[in-house]
Amino acid sequence: MIHRYKNNGYNIVLDVNSGSVHVVDDATYEILPLFEEGKSREEIVNKLKENYTVSEIEEAVTEIEELKEQGSLFSEDIYGQYIKDFKKRKTVVKAMCLHIAHDCNLACKYCFAEEGEYHGRRALMSYEVGRKALDFLIQNSGNRVNLEVDFFGGEPLMNWEVVKKLVEYGRSKEKECNKKFRFTLTTNGVLLNDEIMEFANQEMANVVLSLDGRKNINDKMRPFRNGKGSYDLIVPKFQKFARLREEAGLAYYVRGTFTRDNLDFSEDILHYADLGFHQMSIEPVVGQPDEPYAIREEDLPKIMEEYERLAVELLKRKKEGRGVNFFHFMIDLEQGPCVAKRLSGCGSGTEYLAVTPWGDFYPCHQFVGNEEFLMGNVEEGITRTDIQDEFKLCNVYAKPKCRECFARYYCSGGCAANAFQFHGSINDAYDLGCEMQKKRVECAIMMKAAEACE
Repeated sequence: MIHRYKNNGYNIVLDVNSGSVHVVDDATYEILPLFEEGKSREEIVNKLKENYTVSEIEEAVTEIEELKEQGSLFSEDIYGQYIKDFKKRKTVVKAMCLHIAHDCNLACKYCFAEEGEYHGRRALMSYEVGRKALDFLIQNSGNRVNLEVDFFGGEPLMNWEVVKKLVEYGRSKEKECNKKFRFTLTTNGVLLNDEIMEFANQEMANVVLSLDGRKNINDKMRPFRNGKGSYDLIVPKFQKFARLREEAGLAYYVRGTFTRDNLDFSEDILHYADLGFHQMSIEPVVGQPDEPYAIREEDLPKIMEEYERLAVELLKRKKEGRGVNFFHFMIDLEQGPCVAKRLSGCGSGTEYLAVTPWGDFYPCHQFVGNEEFLMGNVEEGITRTDIQDEFKLCNVYAKPKCRECFARYYCSGGCAANAFQFHGSINDAYDLGCEMQKKRVECAIMMKAAEACE
């Protein structure tokens, strides 16, 4: 299976199963679908001889045949044969999202967590619940050494003292249990101060800083509960925090959400860059169509245009020495993720769990509050192994929409929570999200091709 497309003046061909990428001339680009249909060399020549010379066509067909022989064009699917074993594989828990605070000091209009409450009550995680969650992770991680814990909310800084105590506890168990914790933090920045920055720079492998881009966009979608905007308070803190982390060689991301109100979201990404940030992401909002901010099918042409515009501008800035990393355009064409990641994605419900303030387990943060997906708790462990088994079977071969999609090994089937929200099944796919993901993959590959062709 191949996927061919034009972007920024390049004719790009992706061999889906091998991951090989080719930048080809016009003749080869036109010949490839005829070759895929099984047309003979003579038929191809007769079809295209008015546009190209016979020697050009012959040369291109020969090259295609050689690339096929080498396994970098029209290669076979080597992953399908692993599915039976893949379904039976023993999984261990390696990551947790600790909902340290089901409360928030902002009132973001698109928040799936309902201002931190997650369809329930406001609550802060106690140290005891958090400690039991870390113990569960240690005990259920098998021989795996590296474990990840994300402090999440609501707003985790509203429960900062417990965050610090849990980091201390985790560190105290590392040597004894032969584990290494990678702690991360997601924050809106309202309560950020020098003490928190210093601690985070010592203990947090990554921090995610929530900002929706330009001041007018951010303040409309991320206000305080009194309606006042948050931009002026948090941006100087984020700039300082990012600078400190860059100086120390530490990871961070400025992460935003774009909605129907800023379909020109490339301007928000460029605004991040102009503020001095170098690591960034902006995600499309996921909302029901009746929400005024929700992205709709008719918005897709504009969104596709924005991704292409952004890719070209980021290439330009990189050549000028002003390069930044946009998460969705960072793609590894040589190594790529392991087979498990390629087939099943984030590992929600199997390798990754979300933990509520009172200790309940859910497959991920987006399922929290949906009792249908309550898997157990820190006291009893996993009590609904059937949910775990269902997520174990969730992969690109279990999703009809993924089987013939060229991007399946890059998105790994997309978000299970979004699929369930829109279709009632984790083995479906969120269609608008799929279209946007495919465009991001195309743009990311184009950028790699452009750099290789320089």
